[in-house]
Amino acid sequence: MSTEAGLPADLPRLSRKEPAPKAGIVHLGLGAFFRAHGAIYIEDAIRSSGGRYADWGIIGVSLQSPRMRDQLAPQDFAYTAQELGPEGESLRQVEIVCDVLVAREDPETVLTAMSDPAVRIVTLTVTEKGYCHDPATGRLNTGHPDIRHDLENALPVSAPGFLVRALARRKAAGLPPFTVLTCDNLPENGRLVKGIVLELAERLDPELSAWIAAEGRFPATMVDRIVPATKPEDVEALAARTGRHDAAPVLHEPFRQWVVEDDFVPAYGKDARPDLAAAGVELVSDVTAYEHMKLRMLNGTHSSLAYLGYLAGHETISETVADPVFARFVKALWRNEIIPSFKAPPSVDLVAYADALFARYANPGIRHRTWQIAMDGSQKLPQRILGTLRDNLAAGRASPGLCLAVAAWMIYVGGTDLEGDPIDVRDPLAERLKSLSDGADDAPAKVSALVGVTDIFDAALAADLRPRITEAYVRLQDEGVRAALETVS
Repeated sequence: MSTEAGLPADLPRLSRKEPAPKAGIVHLGLGAFFRAHGAIYIEDAIRSSGGRYADWGIIGVSLQSPRMRDQLAPQDFAYTAQELGPEGESLRQVEIVCDVLVAREDPETVLTAMSDPAVRIVTLTVTEKGYCHDPATGRLNTGHPDIRHDLENALPVSAPGFLVRALARRKAAGLPPFTVLTCDNLPENGRLVKGIVLELAERLDPELSAWIAAEGRFPATMVDRIVPATKPEDVEALAARTGRHDAAPVLHEPFRQWVVEDDFVPAYGKDARPDLAAAGVELVSDVTAYEHMKLRMLNGTHSSLAYLGYLAGHETISETVADPVFARFVKALWRNEIIPSFKAPPSVDLVAYADALFARYANPGIRHRTWQIAMDGSQKLPQRILGTLRDNLAAGRASPGLCLAVAAWMIYVGGTDLEGDPIDVRDPLAERLKSLSDGADDAPAKVSALVGVTDIFDAALAADLRPRITEAYVRLQDEGVRAALETVS
């Protein structure tokens, strides 16, 4: 008998060492990334500024599944962060989370928490698809079933719906709004979520929208830390090492970075945020250059390596860049196509940043699976790759490597690899994309069908990219991945 597969039944459960902090933050989408990144920064900020946890505890919200609540509740919402470095591992117990709510089970309790005067910040990691927007335009997708529900019901189901309904309650109660601090990989993420929130609020109550626009704050951020998915064998290995059962540990690389625009709701004065700078957060007036750097140089190459590496048979990113062909490819991608496409942040050496990224990718302790990174590509391509392609086209700069990456994505979403074996595609548009690919007879037709998906490609960009991606698609089919990469490295 065991508590779960591989664990003895009498193994003690991880438990909290310190009293639970009072909540000052609600986090929508409490997954592994935020628990390995933002939560640790916030805990460090409280410790570094003199208060153990003060009143900046985090109430996590799972928008869909009760799994995270069910894993963390028996251990008082504490969990282990396991740092995986090239030289070995280190462990840390994180205790800043004080509760986890499940929105689909009890949306009223979530709105009540978000409406609490003690809550001054709502953070989000709901992934690109969680904003219910059109990735090609950044506008609210009013045809999205969750948005249709939220326009007709007082108890919402979407992340934008919870933000708007909670802000409406605060306005009605005469409270200041909370700061909305998105931590997802989206260009100008603060401005994007502000636009989505204002558009939804406008449809419900124009006065509410005007109040949010005047009083609310939506600082943009850039977040960076590689956090691979936790597997059952990771839970078992941690239990064997510590003698305690932690059902929800997080694994992460040593590197971390968080750049935040220092623009929080002014009504709270000095209490508008924790002392994030004390924990190493970079507080800036404009995060745009940092966003471009990270989205294009890290996320863009991560996705490129994921699709091309997966089709070449590589399981993880570290395995992919250990292949000399891929190592040359990604370095050429940075040098020739990505670094020339944007202006560096102040005092940042982009060549040195690329070298550091390569070292992070090569870390054998991080088993970040290509299949995992490849998920939800329809939501990721516009900001990770298509923006760079658009700027390069405008500058007359060739982008053969990025075109190969987009072509690899198209092969991937077709549902079979280059050997004809099936692929388990996870994407909000998976059925539609596969149907378009299946309905086309050859490579040019498949590319034409897929660049015609306006949720992803705007018409002008699609017209410019069609011949270039078709050439790349044919090369991948005819020559295979590694040979195709040799031609652009």
